[in-house]
Amino acid sequence: MSNIFDSTKIAADPEAHGAEASFEEKSVWLTLLGLLGTFAVYFFLAGRMMAAGVTAVGEYVPLFAGAVAALIVLLVAAHVAVAIANRPEGRDERDQLIGWRAENRSSWVLAAGVVMGIFALALPIERVWIANGLLLALCLAEVLKSTLQIYYYRRGL
Repeated sequence: MSNIFDSTKIAADPEAHGAEASFEEKSVWLTLLGLLGTFAVYFFLAGRMMAAGVTAVGEYVPLFAGAVAALIVLLVAAHVAVAIANRPEGRDERDQLIGWRAENRSSWVLAAGVVMGIFALALPIERVWIANGLLLALCLAEVLKSTLQIYYYRRGL
């Protein structure tokens, strides 16, 4: 396993790694895991619906709303638990720089997905595929952003 993603080493011996992970880094981990879990379930269920021939975009709205609501509840509960366990410190320049750099380096995924979605509108493709493709591009961009943030926290800028 890569040392970048091995949070147990820092938790087990914070002095050997400088300090325990900051609240911002823990927040990024929570966001990454929440996105991966919630939207893996969404895309699994949406894939089954598409395979069954459901093509009306409106049929996916309750599934999408449920995924967003579940993600919000999950992230709020997880952040509250982490905040209670460790008092959060303020966001500093390093946190901001890490966030900006990760956003800058991951935004191309969303841009490419939107451009592909626009081109797909000119083709005879069901709108449900385009809508889910756009949502997938958004999710992949956010997962890449969180992954880059974790990388920058672990390896430095």
